[in-house]
Amino acid sequence: MTEISKNKWAVILGGSSGLGLATAKKLAQHNINLIIVHRSRRSDLAQITADFDAIRQHGVLLKNYNVDGTNPRKRTEVIEDIKTWIDAASIAILVHSIAKGNLKPMHSEIEKELEHQDFTITLDAMAISLYDWTKDLVKNKLFATDTRIVSFTSEGNTKAIPNYAAVSVAKVALEAITRNIALEFAPIGIKANCIQAGIVETASLKMIPGYERIKESALHRNPNKKLTTPEDVANAVYLLTMEEAKWITGTVIKVDGGESLQ
Repeated sequence: MTEISKNKWAVILGGSSGLGLATAKKLAQHNINLIIVHRSRRSDLAQITADFDAIRQHGVLLKNYNVDGTNPRKRTEVIEDIKTWIDAASIAILVHSIAKGNLKPMHSEIEKELEHQDFTITLDAMAISLYDWTKDLVKNKLFATDTRIVSFTSEGNTKAIPNYAAVSVAKVALEAITRNIALEFAPIGIKANCIQAGIVETASLKMIPGYERIKESALHRNPNKKLTTPEDVANAVYLLTMEEAKWITGTVIKVDGGESLQ
């Protein structure tokens, strides 16, 4: 293999915007090569291409796949392609930042309500897909002997938020899956943690009905009187990839500037 395959690589699921993109930028600043799996619309590709080109200016390699990372066939195709140009045991970081969920009320006289399928689609995309990718990367011997897995949860893991029920279910499941990954894959060197970010003003937040009220509440509750930024979260992801963080596993770490204190 060429020299590039000897470097450290990170896989980011959902890395074309928001927390995933901010994490990609942060890791690139520390000479970590990137494999970004994202599902993006054609209208967004010009901006995404510009963002990826800017990341490459740090001197790292970036390979991206614009496919549905929750689709089993596409996941297999991506992993098989990765195997053709990367050495075994080269991926040291897996970041799960897939935001694909249904935001509907449970009860409404005027709006379409949540149905069973809404829960299953959201659960599969925002939680179970983490296990699917972890299992397949392990099976294909692509993970390094010291691998860090980071996923993103939210305050909806314990609080009821209107229109957020399906995503709340997924976040709770994501945390459970992360804990069990930390337990059951520990013998092969995997450490797994969730980051519970504060309210971050991303495209995903703006899709939640009434998001302005959520934003105002966060600003009121936060002792620092500001919202969490994608960069705040990316900094925490990087911290969890450092040598000094290798004894942190199976937990939920709040990165919210104290927003959840009250």
